[in-house]
Amino acid sequence: MALQVVDEIDSTNTELMRRARAGDEAPTVLVAERQTAGRGRLGRQWHSEAGASLTFSIGVPLQPANWAGLSLAVGLSLAESLHPTIGLKWPNDLWWRDRKLGGILIETLGTGAPRRAIVGVGINVGAPPPSAPELRTPATSLHEAVGPVQAPDVLLQVLPPLLRALAAFEQQGFAPLRERFHTRDVLRGRAVQLADGAQGSALGVDGEGVLWVQTAAGVHSIASGEVSVRPRAG
Repeated sequence: MALQVVDEIDSTNTELMRRARAGDEAPTVLVAERQTAGRGRLGRQWHSEAGASLTFSIGVPLQPANWAGLSLAVGLSLAESLHPTIGLKWPNDLWWRDRKLGGILIETLGTGAPRRAIVGVGINVGAPPPSAPELRTPATSLHEAVGPVQAPDVLLQVLPPLLRALAAFEQQGFAPLRERFHTRDVLRGRAVQLADGAQGSALGVDGEGVLWVQTAAGVHSIASGEVSVRPRAG
C-alpha cells in the first residue's frame, strides 16, 4: 500500500478515480493538505483547509459478497479509533454532540470482480469550519471533541485499523458489526424526517446497513442513496 501526501489537489477521490481510469490500480492512500473541490455525498461540497482537517482517500480492489453497509463499516472503524463519545449518523457521517465531525464518500469503478473502491474520508481536526448556509448540520472538530490534535497524528491513529476493517468487510460484510454500530448510532430511537417530508422514529439498521424507520404509514426500509435522513426540527 503506497502512501502519498500532496499539498493541494482538487479532490483525493477524484484523483484516485482518474488514476484508476488511466489503468493505475496500485493500492494507494492519497492524503491532501488542502482540497479545492472536495466532494461529499449527493454532490455536496466538503470544505478542506490546510491544518484544519484531515482529508484522504484509499484506493483498493475489493470483492465483497455484498457491498451494502460499507460506509457504515468505515465510519465505525473511524469512530472507534478516535474516541468513545463520537457517534455515527447513518449513512456516512461522524457526529459529536449533534454536530458533524466528519464524512465518508465511497465510490466504485468497474463492473467485474474485484471492483476498484475509492474510500474518501474527511475529518475536521482544528477549529471547525464556519457553518455555511448549505450545511444542514453545524460543524464541530476533534479539537472541540477531544482536545488539540494534529492531522498527521490522527492519520496514524485511524489508518491501520481502517485498512484492517476494509479487509474484514471484504470477507464478512457488515452483519458482524451491527451491534457495535448500534452503540454509536445517533439516530436510533430519535425522531427523524425523510426527504419526502414523512416523519417517524429511527429503529436502527439491519445486517446490511439498511435503516428502518417507523412512520404513521408503517415501517420503511431506507437504503443509502435513496433519501436523506435528518433529525426533525424542534
